[in-house]
Amino acid sequence: MSRLTHIDDQGRARMVDVSDKPATAREAVATGFVRMAPETLTLAVSGTGRKGDVRAVAELAGVMAAKKTSDLIPLCHPLALSKVVVEVEPAEGGLSVTARVKTTGPTGVEMEALTAVSVACLTIYDMLKAAEKGMVIEAVRLLEKTGGKSGDWSA
Repeated sequence: MSRLTHIDDQGRARMVDVSDKPATAREAVATGFVRMAPETLTLAVSGTGRKGDVRAVAELAGVMAAKKTSDLIPLCHPLALSKVVVEVEPAEGGLSVTARVKTTGPTGVEMEALTAVSVACLTIYDMLKAAEKGMVIEAVRLLEKTGGKSGDWSA
C-alpha cells in the first residue's frame, strides 16, 4: 500500500515538502455534470436568465476558483498557473463542465482542475436554482493528468 503524502510519521496532517522537486510542465483535466430538467437547460443555454449568461458566468467562476485553490484546500500549495480554461457545454440532460489547467512547477494541478469544475457546477446551480431546486451535481472527477514524478494518468 502506498503511503499517504499528507500524513507524517506521527499521523499528523502536513503540507508536502516540494522544495527539492524539479519544476516540470504539468497539466490536468477534470469534468463534472449538472443534471437538470429540459426546461431549465433551455433557460441556461438561452442566456436570458434573470442572473445573466449562466455558461459565461460559470466559466469565469471556474477560472477564479482554480486560482484560489490553495485558499480553499488546506494542504494545497499555491501555484503560478499558466493556463486555466473552463468550458460549459449543453449535453443530454444538463450542462457538462470541463476544466483544463496548466503550470510549470514542482507539484501538479489536479486539485485546481477539480476545484474549477466544482465551483463552476455550483455557480450553475446558484444561477438556475430559482427555476429548479432539484438539479444534481454529479460525476466530478479527474480525467487526466500529465507531468511530474508519477507521470501521466488517464481515467
